[in-house]
Amino acid sequence: MKRVITIAGAAAQGSAGIQADLKTFQECDVYGMSVITATVANNSQTKQGIFLREIEEIEAQFYAAKEMVGFDALKTGMLFSKEIIEKVSELLRSTSVPYKVIDPVMIGKMGSQLLSDDAIEVFKEKLIPQATIITPNRLEAEKLLDRKIVSDLDDLKLAAKELYLLNPQSVLLKGGEVKGQAIDIYYDGEILEVLEMPMIDTIHTSGAGCTYAACLTAELAKGVDIKAAIRTSKQFVHAAIQHSISFGQGIGSVRHGALRQKK
Repeated sequence: MKRVITIAGAAAQGSAGIQADLKTFQECDVYGMSVITATVANNSQTKQGIFLREIEEIEAQFYAAKEMVGFDALKTGMLFSKEIIEKVSELLRSTSVPYKVIDPVMIGKMGSQLLSDDAIEVFKEKLIPQATIITPNRLEAEKLLDRKIVSDLDDLKLAAKELYLLNPQSVLLKGGEVKGQAIDIYYDGEILEVLEMPMIDTIHTSGAGCTYAACLTAELAKGVDIKAAIRTSKQFVHAAIQHSISFGQGIGSVRHGALRQKK
């Protein structure tokens, strides 16, 4: 069984972050591990909703998983602070894992900021150049490029090429809705591919980005070609959104087992 680790925040409500990643790894039949960087627990009762983990704890989690199990692929999600990004960047450089999926998680579905402003440049300088692939959505890409991106196919293609100049090996830009289609752009410096599926009319998409990147990480770990891995991941997350779950409080969760349950 292939071994995959996620370095990300834990989401108390279970839809995103570490919880989404581990559910997705299980569905993809890989062995999932985690390094928790923070706990996100936004609610109406307490003043604080984001709790960062100590650098020493993050480092200890990483080395425990590395020494006791090992990795075939890894992904990063919410890192939040400059200090955590610097440490994670150092940890990634210390391992020869062949696939590194860097998901620049910056904004939560409820609008909460998940990456501090002073951390963006460090993220671009130290983490993105280590990526096999980066997987920003359009809003995250705007922050990385410091410009607005129009919901237009030509501008999305241009943005994917601009993101490539940040020096990842490849880019998957999740562009959102364009003329009723959910559009993603893949670019590796030579090949540019547009992926599209019908847009699903729902607000219940919490965890979609994490799930997409986690499935991609799992498929790469299994040795699947990157373009085929992206297509599989898009189908996986499309089914998860199509059969999403609402619990009556805000934005509901994608259903991580939907693709399996449809078969």
